[in-house]
Amino acid sequence: MRIAILSRQRRLYSTYRLIEEVVGLGHEALVVDPLKCVLQVTPKHPTILYNGRPLKEINAVIPRIGTFGTEYSIAVIRQFGIMGVPCMNDPEAIARARNKFGCLQLLARKGIRVPDTLMSRYPRNLDKLIDLIGGTPIIMKLLRGTQGTGVIFADSAASVESTLETIWSLGEDIMLQRFVRESKGRDLRVLVIDGKVVSAMRRIGREGEFRSNIHRGGVGERVKLTRECERAAVQATDATGLKLSGVDILESDKGPLVIEVNSSPGFQGLEAATAQNIARLIVKCAVKMGRKR
Repeated sequence: MRIAILSRQRRLYSTYRLIEEVVGLGHEALVVDPLKCVLQVTPKHPTILYNGRPLKEINAVIPRIGTFGTEYSIAVIRQFGIMGVPCMNDPEAIARARNKFGCLQLLARKGIRVPDTLMSRYPRNLDKLIDLIGGTPIIMKLLRGTQGTGVIFADSAASVESTLETIWSLGEDIMLQRFVRESKGRDLRVLVIDGKVVSAMRRIGREGEFRSNIHRGGVGERVKLTRECERAAVQATDATGLKLSGVDILESDKGPLVIEVNSSPGFQGLEAATAQNIARLIVKCAVKMGRKR
């Protein structure tokens, strides 16, 4: 079986681990940079050209989509689907998860608990807006951030105002979110594959850091989830339509709050914290999809 891994860098941990497991399971791994793909749309023979040649005999695709060139990468995944090649995650599902505020809207509509959040482009009555989400301090998040970048801790109305002015002047949108004090610097990363929770860890930020991301110096520890947290992770994944997801959850006094659903979750920290072979679980799911083709 020939498995395509959509990734811009084969040296990334997630990419080379997937390559190892594809080969280890007796299959062929092909790393494809989505931004180097040429998409040809025709009524009868839709094609993807890569290095000047049509991509053929691909049995399944594992997308590893970063923040750069997201729309183009989604178009590539859609093209594979048009060609009848199953992809680990549906392009429309990826788009839903990538829109951070839109994803929270979707989850809330489905009855899944999320932190109080608002988005505004109107600078007046800022104090009233802050009061709507519990007052300062608050968390501010750029809609296009990843791995903790674009996440700002604001401890006063003045810092909120100056940050908003800067972000808006750059033409960016930002959302304001209630600061959940009891979970400061801690969250859960839950990996869901094919409708089931397969792994989870608690991420703990380094001293003085409100973000828990492993890429920002946080550490992970294996954790046994409550049924409520498992249910929230699976429901959030189902709501977005993803087959593979990394769901980030805050443990609040009122229960789990889903803060993000990741369509291309990193798993280096998860493998280190849990000693599980996450890459193999992902590859096995892709192989299963390829065989159903």
